[in-house]
Amino acid sequence: MLRCADGALYTGVSTDVARRYRQHQAGKGARYTRLNPPLAVELVIEYPDRSAALRAEHAFKRLSAAAKRDFLRAHGDAGPSS
Repeated sequence: MLRCADGALYTGVSTDVARRYRQHQAGKGARYTRLNPPLAVELVIEYPDRSAALRAEHAFKRLSAAAKRDFLRAHGDAGPSS
């Protein structure tokens, strides 16, 4: 989960978070992050496989902004492998 320049939380799936973050910062990521560059990695959650990660991403993107902030508050201290 990335914190973007507009204050929004951006969620995506990657096998190499550091590489993908650099791509987003360089303007080579998603259209949203080209328009609202990421400022920080807020949360990384590891999943057993890509399918599970994509399901979680889809569910997270359906949440309201307030629910996403609540989720981050609840899980943000869990660290990179929560």
